Amino acid sequence: MDTIYLDHNATTPVRAEVIEAMSRCLAEGYGNPSSQHRPGQRARKVLEDARERIAEILGADLTCPQPDRLIFTSGGTEANNLAVLGLPRHVGGAGNRIAISAIEHQSVIEPAEHLLENGWELDTLPVTQNGVVRLDALESILRPQTRLVSVLLGNHEVGTVQPCEEIAAHCRSLGVPFHTDAIQAAGKIAISFRHQGFDALSIAAHKFQGPLGVGALILGPEVKIRPQLFGGHQQSGVRPGTESVALAVGMLTALELWNAEQAAHYERLREIRDRFERGLKAALTDAIVHAEQADRLPQTSNVAFPGLDGQVLLMALDMAGVACSVGSACSSGSSELSPTLLAMDVSQAVAASSLRFSFGATNTAEEIDEAVARIARVCREIA
Repeated sequence: MDTIYLDHNATTPVRAEVIEAMSRCLAEGYGNPSSQHRPGQRARKVLEDARERIAEILGADLTCPQPDRLIFTSGGTEANNLAVLGLPRHVGGAGNRIAISAIEHQSVIEPAEHLLENGWELDTLPVTQNGVVRLDALESILRPQTRLVSVLLGNHEVGTVQPCEEIAAHCRSLGVPFHTDAIQAAGKIAISFRHQGFDALSIAAHKFQGPLGVGALILGPEVKIRPQLFGGHQQSGVRPGTESVALAVGMLTALELWNAEQAAHYERLREIRDRFERGLKAALTDAIVHAEQADRLPQTSNVAFPGLDGQVLLMALDMAGVACSVGSACSSGSSELSPTLLAMDVSQAVAASSLRFSFGATNTAEEIDEAVARIARVCREIA
């Protein structure tokens, strides 16, 4: 039985064009991009061209008189850690508070909790029952002592798109840096870093059919940041370590391909998601689609199967050839219920029966119909 892969929020299959571009890059035998000799200079040019173009696609500008910056990292987790730990410690004035939403990824929550353990104060922005950050809570939560606000652009579990442009504008009026985790949003919805007024933004290539092992943090021109790694001068010392030219080229290739197809890609993912949800609700009338009424990323569907145990169902579906998840891959193996669903005021019983299904370019309508049939059959067998 062929496995139907519905876990694209965990990672996506790398496109053939990306593999080819990286293979060509590796075959070139570039030198270290920090070296001053000609092989190093050739590598540096390829790296910097990729850096500039990635930034451009995401609405940042590295070439203007007051340029933004794009810092390559090992992935989204490092980019989020660098932002949450590095930004607030470089903001002037007295104060040691940060604010994050109640539905952040663990790679934002855990560094925020690390600051909390080291004497900082942590405020949490609540969300509605549809999983959208409550803008009315900003006024009461943001203080003169707040040194960073971090709210993800698109939620990794239920897919809700957050009003980050409005949050960023409010933060700017108070002089508070704003960071958004755009790791699930990049390569799915349009992003314009400068136009949307972000100070910092994180991405990861493997979420949009690029290679594992590379991400980026984009920073605005006025933003100061404290490095979290030491031992080199690369990337202005913000993130030392030899940059991988091949990984940067792979990220750029994947992003270029999405950029050329983004409208069609969005519609196709949305149609697949909606087909899946319609079929599932027709086959299982008690199934609940979380945040169904909210603006969501096109590839994400989180469904509750009341009366069933999500972990048991996950294993049964794996045996039946449907790959999905109970939530974020970074929380895999945890026995805790989804913080996102609990923040949305979902009952513990319903949260415990919920699974995340996420779709990608490789999924077909026929696969989706077969997945619905398998899920319905398994649910009836274990009920």
